[in-house]
Amino acid sequence: GRLNADNARFLLLAVLIVLYMLCGAAVFSAIELPTEREAKERWEERLQNFTRRHNLSRAELRHFLREYEEASVAGIRVDDIRPRWDFTGAFYFVGTVVSTIGFGMTTPATVGGKIFLIFYGLIGCAGTILFFNLFLERLITVIAYVMKSCHERQLRRKGVLPHDGRRGSGSSEVDSLAGWKPSVYYVMLILCVASLIISCCASAMYTPIEGWSYFDSLYFCFVAFSTIGFGDLVSSQNVRYESQGLYRFGNFVFILMGVCCIYSLFNVISIVIKQSINWILKKLACKCCHRCQRRLFRSRRNVVMPGNVRSRRNISIETDGVNESDTDGRRLSGEMISMKDFLASNKVSLAIMQKQLSETANGYPRQMSSNSKQNGFSGGVGALAIMNNRLAETSVDR
Repeated sequence: GRLNADNARFLLLAVLIVLYMLCGAAVFSAIELPTEREAKERWEERLQNFTRRHNLSRAELRHFLREYEEASVAGIRVDDIRPRWDFTGAFYFVGTVVSTIGFGMTTPATVGGKIFLIFYGLIGCAGTILFFNLFLERLITVIAYVMKSCHERQLRRKGVLPHDGRRGSGSSEVDSLAGWKPSVYYVMLILCVASLIISCCASAMYTPIEGWSYFDSLYFCFVAFSTIGFGDLVSSQNVRYESQGLYRFGNFVFILMGVCCIYSLFNVISIVIKQSINWILKKLACKCCHRCQRRLFRSRRNVVMPGNVRSRRNISIETDGVNESDTDGRRLSGEMISMKDFLASNKVSLAIMQKQLSETANGYPRQMSSNSKQNGFSGGVGALAIMNNRLAETSVDR
């Protein structure tokens, strides 16, 4: 049952992700495709004017542009930029690797660098993801501690707790925070506010220094902090900045804090998505269960129904609709009740039934024990008991 529920959850999530991707592709295609076509037309017009003005062939100009594209991949730009592989540039590169941002403006060109990147990224990305998860755990602990402290402060104001109450040891303090774990929605709200504040502050720094608009700075913050890393906008790439050391330090701090908050926010949102999927599956299971029960009741009206039928509880997704308890194991499909269901519904053990059958066969069926009275039996069970009752009545009449 658990495996089936997990498979259903996985399939539903896969379908929802595919639908989400299809909708996103349709929206981005409708928004960006006209702009792309206009840019291509403008470029073709400029290319034609340039070849006509300088008396160049179209093939020679395209060959030159391909060479420039290769140089651009190697890090060569028309404007002066700082060296990509000095120590500060390499440190910025490894930061984008272990954080899984991967802007793409700097990539290893040598075989040795590519081989080293494979092993370096394998360990670095795993360690950074572990750091992000531990960051989320520490954040939840801090929130729980603040909630508990605020509650104790309110109790002290009301006079319920003494003002000089001492806290317990470290282990007991951690145990006492177990009941103060915040709601997932509360943590999501805090992470949203923290991510928004960090993004706004970082954008206020990027706008004057990098020369971007404030909206482009916010866009860069989301792309970088969410580790998407398109690479169309990359910070700290110019040769010189005012207060260069301070700016690079602030850039590192903002990216680190932003990635921690956004990554933790993604984890919390995934929990909310999982809860929503469980709710959807539960509703679908309930509807399917009710429909099946109605069909079975309509198709089996003439079969023998059990005497006491209780309403069954809603089927849980975790158990996949299988319930092994005594009271909930009864079927509502209208089938003839089995001996197992009969014993479960009347709480009669096999030993009591054997005792009653033995007493009936010995010729005194009218003597009922306390167990038989409590369980609703009078004079035995089944066809053999009915026959023995008849023989006993005949012998008494005689």
